[in-house]
Amino acid sequence: MTTSAEHEAVADRSDAAAAVRTYLDHLAVERGLAANTLASYRRDLRRYVLFLESRGLASLAGVAAGDVSAFLRALREGDEEHPPLGGNSAGRAVVAVRGLHRFALREGLAPADPAAEVSPPRPMRRLPKAVPLEDIEALLEAAGSEGDPRALRDRALLELLYGTGARISEAVGLDVDDVTGPAPPGAEDGGVVRFRGKGGKERVVPVGRFARESVQAYLVRGRPALAASGRGAPALFLNARGGRLTRQGAWAVLRAAAERAGLRDVSPHTLRHSFATHLIDGGADVRVVQELLGHASVSTTQVYTLVTVDRLREVYAAGHPRARR
Repeated sequence: MTTSAEHEAVADRSDAAAAVRTYLDHLAVERGLAANTLASYRRDLRRYVLFLESRGLASLAGVAAGDVSAFLRALREGDEEHPPLGGNSAGRAVVAVRGLHRFALREGLAPADPAAEVSPPRPMRRLPKAVPLEDIEALLEAAGSEGDPRALRDRALLELLYGTGARISEAVGLDVDDVTGPAPPGAEDGGVVRFRGKGGKERVVPVGRFARESVQAYLVRGRPALAASGRGAPALFLNARGGRLTRQGAWAVLRAAAERAGLRDVSPHTLRHSFATHLIDGGADVRVVQELLGHASVSTTQVYTLVTVDRLREVYAAGHPRARR
């Protein structure tokens, strides 16, 4: 019976192993891959060569798409020497194999690229994290609203992030002229903000009363004091020196408010997720939410409907007399 060590010795002398060594040299010298990345590629491709040798394939020239697919299945199933790999780890190995075969075809080491037909497993889609409305309210209250100009700015920033679903880069990129003035007397709604999103794409989003009033209070009683230290920056949100508030500065604002509110794992993207989830929970159409978030495809937004389905299951399980097991 052939031992694992004997398998490796044979594999190290095979044409496939030689192709792997050439490919790794290419990645190190011409592509400049980091040492850790190279180590991962080397480990994954060594396992691939051993797998091919176990199927009687000593050269990449004889590999078919079915062999690459079988390797992917072997990664997911595991064996006596290897535990099953999750989707991300298996996907990383398949990416290495695809790169190897692409290289072999280009360098004339193989007549075809069998791995081109095999896609890595799709990574498991993580549902967005939304926080309950009461936690959002606690966070906003912790930002402060009176007295210090920076407290007024912080409250306005967080109200705008949650009230519009803005990305943090969009919020700190706003100029004063991007926000309309207060609603006319007696009007229930009014006011919009113009965001510049990914790829320079602009979108206009309505601003609710709470965010609008917080921004207005900051513009009247907070921003002038901060602007006095600067050189007339047009930015809506200013730092203590009168310049535009940075992404890092906005992150610090959120972290400080979350700590005061006793909340953990809250990020600007958490507020964006909460904005979308709460809208859909309230009955908003997914395509409307798509426009508000600035998603190019509705499929990106539809992940929020999965969050709502989980919420529906909770309500059903708690309230229906025949739902309990």
